[in-house]
Amino acid sequence: MPTHTLTAFNGHSMTGALQRVLICSPETAGWENPTHWRELGFHHAPDFAQAQAQHDALTTELKRAGAETIDLQPAGVLSLDAVYTHDASLATDFGLILMRPGKPNRIAEAVHHGETCKNAGVPTFGAIAAPGATEAGDILWLDKRTLLIGNGYRTNSAGIDQVQSLFAPVGIEVLSAPLPYGAGPSQCLHLMSLISLLDEKTALVDLPWLAVETVELLKARGFRFIEIDYAERDTLACNVLSLGNNRLLAIEENKKTNAKLNAAGFDVRTFPGSELCINGSGGPTCLTRPLLRA
Repeated sequence: MPTHTLTAFNGHSMTGALQRVLICSPETAGWENPTHWRELGFHHAPDFAQAQAQHDALTTELKRAGAETIDLQPAGVLSLDAVYTHDASLATDFGLILMRPGKPNRIAEAVHHGETCKNAGVPTFGAIAAPGATEAGDILWLDKRTLLIGNGYRTNSAGIDQVQSLFAPVGIEVLSAPLPYGAGPSQCLHLMSLISLLDEKTALVDLPWLAVETVELLKARGFRFIEIDYAERDTLACNVLSLGNNRLLAIEENKKTNAKLNAAGFDVRTFPGSELCINGSGGPTCLTRPLLRA
């Protein structure tokens, strides 16, 4: 079993107080001279200055919440998608699992996560290999011993089996959740596109798009649902980051959904996401790879 210091890293909560987080700026991800943005699914060519300003606002909110931010180091293997740091690695109490993204341009990015995090005192616990495919945007910690993984175009059964094999010796249960076809394989539809955990028993959901068995599983485990305002589905209303202690970080453009969260008793902090988030289809959870929560 790897030795580790729990004050440096952990991973089995998505809603504890955020203390340490890996991020990647648009500058590091090459947004200043964007290439292949159409192939990567961006709506238009990124505006670097605006995206960087919005990322700076995100970083300010993370620091205000008490989180240490660790910057992914520049590397030739990074693409525009690298700004969405959540997907390429999974934090655990035993170290980092390096994903093997279903999006081919991101496969080498996972190794770079491992190198950067090793320098920050976070070891690698395991890595997914071909033919497995996994992206952390498909993975939810339902509790400290239970992992739910969406099975779709970015994460396949072989990848889920490998995650299960890594966790079996340490007593972590891995469950699979089917994902809908959505807009098809060219578009990114993660499990976390449809659900964000707000606290240990509250989930923000895009309910019509969740599979029946996933809804029933969450209900059986005592989760209560807050539904997004469906007029804001295309602006990533369901993508909300828990900062812990009833605090959330959301895109400011989704005013109706944010108002619902405020009415439910959450402290919603916001930042502008028109260019950084909506253009590339990645919200606050996508932009952050939490490494330590209290």
